[in-house]
Amino acid sequence: MLDHKDLEAEIHPLKNEERKSQENLGNPSKNEDNVKSAPPQSRLSRCRAAAFFLSLFLCLFVVFVVSFVIPCPDRPASQRMWRIDYSAAVIYDFLAVDDINGDRIQDVLFLYKNTNSSNNFSRSCVDEGFSSPCTFAAAVSGANGSTLWERPVAQDVALVECAVPQPRGSEAPSACILVGRPSSFIAVNLFTGETLWNHSSSFSGNASILSPLLQVSGHLYSGSTGHQIGLRGSLGVDGESGFLLHVTRTGAHYILFPCASSLCGCSVKGLYEKVTGSGGPFKSDPHWESMLNATTRRMLSHSSGAVRYLMHVPGNAGADVLLVGSEAFVLLDGQELTPRWTPKAAHVLRKPIFGRYKPDTLAVAVENGTGTDRQILFLDLGTGAVLCSLALPSLPGGPLSASLPTADHRSAFFFWGLHELGSTSETETGEARHSLYMFHPTLPRVLLELANVSTHIVAFDAVLFEPSRHAAYILLTGPADSEAPGLVSVIKHKVRDLVPSSRVVRLGEGGPDSDQAIRDRFSRLRYQSEA
Repeated sequence: MLDHKDLEAEIHPLKNEERKSQENLGNPSKNEDNVKSAPPQSRLSRCRAAAFFLSLFLCLFVVFVVSFVIPCPDRPASQRMWRIDYSAAVIYDFLAVDDINGDRIQDVLFLYKNTNSSNNFSRSCVDEGFSSPCTFAAAVSGANGSTLWERPVAQDVALVECAVPQPRGSEAPSACILVGRPSSFIAVNLFTGETLWNHSSSFSGNASILSPLLQVSGHLYSGSTGHQIGLRGSLGVDGESGFLLHVTRTGAHYILFPCASSLCGCSVKGLYEKVTGSGGPFKSDPHWESMLNATTRRMLSHSSGAVRYLMHVPGNAGADVLLVGSEAFVLLDGQELTPRWTPKAAHVLRKPIFGRYKPDTLAVAVENGTGTDRQILFLDLGTGAVLCSLALPSLPGGPLSASLPTADHRSAFFFWGLHELGSTSETETGEARHSLYMFHPTLPRVLLELANVSTHIVAFDAVLFEPSRHAAYILLTGPADSEAPGLVSVIKHKVRDLVPSSRVVRLGEGGPDSDQAIRDRFSRLRYQSEA
């Protein structure tokens, strides 16, 4: 049985607590004893609370300082469109992009031939020991088209390779290697334009730059110093130019090159031994060595028609080789050199491009035929199956195609064709107008005409100027005849700005979407950088 006080405390707990508080106030000595006897856990919890609020205050203070006190770094304003003109000049079919000035925006490198440099720079042809006119290399900002560096590099240029990757551990800067006419061999710093080395040469017209280490035209040359390595050596190439430096899955280097209607190969180690007497840093692959002819030390893989292009295709276990012949093309296993799928018959005269038609699935876009009979074939590189076919007539000598990865793990493709599809009136009147068309696999029966150009196009590329944003195209236009100088232009246009005024071209029966709804879908496309 509970006594009266306990029963009242259970019925009215709050009153009981209030009574105890009053008792404690009336007895301070007892209250002090309670404080002294407070358990250590309660004092520890108060310390934890103080530490928590102190940490919270410090975090808020840091956020305030970073957000409102420390100024953000100035992000360069990237213009949506810019244009550079050169009068009485000739432009070369060469275009490269790289972040030259370190502002995280891709910059543009090109070559042109002129009497004098632009107004911003005073170095002339005579200053570099050339007669006028001579060839200038120029790097311009991708943000606004301002000149980063510009200098004469040769009397005339036969070959050029830029942004050459350096060997692992090398301290050499990224360079552009140029083979000039009549007898110059020069490397310039990609970021400053300054000369890294300069030698005289006697290259023939069919010389090709294979890698930072190799230049094969009867001799081997070091890409880091430009000096000749060893004695004379030759690949004995009889067919068209076009080399591929291939690395097998064992890490051995081989040079693949076309010879008539066959694919030929040569060991880099064997070639190096031939001209220097030692194997150097290279290794050989036993399987590939067994495929080499004992006499010629070359391997053969037959093709349908003349071999026009050799291209690397990334694979899970190393790079495979896409062999494009004049009558067919096929994907070869990068180690066995055997077909991965049945060769596809096609009349291919232009270099194919890679992209993703399905999410995360690599495809190749091949231009089959020319003129009014041209078709764009999209093939799955894994199986060789045709994913889509587009009828897109073109003019002779049109620019190469391009692609950009999109955020939906596909690609946007850019093709040049006739201004009025299905019409030949412009060719009959002599007005050659190239139109730039945009295609995305989510709209397989629609093309978007972004722009049309009546001047002669020398080079074209679609570029992601900033990581995961700002897709634009670069256009080089100039005289068709290199012996007749004229107006040369370098033009950049942001793709999204061209979409609102674009023309929707339907290739089949129209879907439910209106033209404006299709433009809106293209405007909402987001781009991503390559992995």
